Formats: sequence, structure tokens, C-alpha cells
Amino acid sequence: MASIICMAFVAPIADTTTKPEVPGAEKPTIVLVHGAFADGSSWNKVIPILQKKGYKTIAVQNPLTSLDDDVAFTNRALAEVEGKAVLVGHSYGGVVITQAGNNDKVTSLVYVAAYAPGDGQSIEDIEKDAHEVKNIPRVPGLAAPIVDGGFIRMKDEDVVKYFAQDLPEQEARLIAAGQGRFHISCIQAKVSNPAWKNKPSFFVVAGNDQIISPGIERQAAKTIGATTMEVPASHVAMLSQPEKVAEMILRAAALK
Repeated sequence: MASIICMAFVAPIADTTTKPEVPGAEKPTIVLVHGAFADGSSWNKVIPILQKKGYKTIAVQNPLTSLDDDVAFTNRALAEVEGKAVLVGHSYGGVVITQAGNNDKVTSLVYVAAYAPGDGQSIEDIEKDAHEVKNIPRVPGLAAPIVDGGFIRMKDEDVVKYFAQDLPEQEARLIAAGQGRFHISCIQAKVSNPAWKNKPSFFVVAGNDQIISPGIERQAAKTIGATTMEVPASHVAMLSQPEKVAEMILRAAALK
């Protein structure tokens, strides 16, 4: 069981400056998709940075009940968008955007400490291949979660120690208290027609991640040909390194 649910969820890029904006050009909406054990508040430190730059943002509130449900909620958010959108996914949210990113409104994808499955691949498949075939070291964050009625949650102490270890303890405990319950079927759900095959992709690798192995993230970024930045952050890079995560989102948004 531990091997199945040990999940969450490259070198730094040389030039991290965003492209100059075209005067009068319509800016895409930034649609932010949270991961397992989380909700839209995961993006509360990134959203003000994006809004200050003039970008409309939507933080999706996924139910975490199934991949189909979460893709449907993300598509509902995309339906509200006038014009184009940049789709951003953290952790398991990377699986969601890999499927939902096929929406015609989506111009680019941004993965933040996330999974980026291939065609017919699930989180379970990624983890098995990484550890049993590629010999990528395991990380301890989800070695002993609490499973109740098919839903997974983390122990409060594991959130503090492994999920958000670079945040102040009080903030990490707030995350633990508010964590969403994540249905185990999401780990086994397979993606079809991954959007990264046809959309430009960007990837923030969390170098100190204890939920998804950084090696898995680096391999994913390489496989999908993503513009990549690695930051010395825990799994919640968007909370501990919001400026860097926003910087990568802005690069994706500036893509013409």
C-alpha cells in the first residue's frame, strides 16, 4: 500500500526574465489547479503577484473525488474564461492539467512540483517506473498516510515535517488542519492524450520535495521538453517560493 500511495504530489534556466509585454495585447487568464490534500488557497501567495501584473486569476476548487471530477471542475473554470488561458497545476494538479489542458483556450501549461503523466499513465505507474525501473530514490512524505473509506489524508506531523517543512510551523499546521481528503482512485486514474504533447510547457522543480521525488520531477520536465526552473523548496514551492513560481507563470503567460 505504501508503494502505491507514496506520491503527492535540470538544471536552472539560464535566463529567467519575462518577455516584454506587447502594448495593447490581451493578457491570458491564469487558471490555478491545486493538488492533493489542498484547496485553492494553495495559491494565495502567488495570486497577488499575478494580479499586480494585471492578470485575471482563477483558483479552481477541485473536490479530489476522482480525476474525471477534477478535470470537470477545471473545465468549468476554463468555461468562464474570455479569451486564452494559462493552466497551472501543483502536485496531483499536474495530472489534472495534463488532461484538461487539451481545452482550446489553453495556450500553455505550468507544472509546479507536479506529475506530468504520459498517454495511458497514472501516478501509480509513474511511481513504479521511477523507483523500480529508473532507481530514483524514494522520499518519505507519504510512507504512512491515513486511509479511511477510500480517502487519504496526511498526519499533521508529516505535513509539518515533509509536506511544508520550509514554512513556519504555525503555517504548516494550518495547512494540516485544512487539508482536503484525496480519493485513492485518483492515484490509479490514467491520462489520455496528454496536453503537453501539443502545448508549450513550463516546470518548477522543487529540489527539497519530500512528497514527490525531485528526481521524478526532473525526469518529467525533461520528458515533456519543458522550460525548467529548479528552486530549493519543499513540496509547497508556491507557498515558500511564491515569487519564483509566479516568475515561471509569467514567462508562460508572456509566450506569443
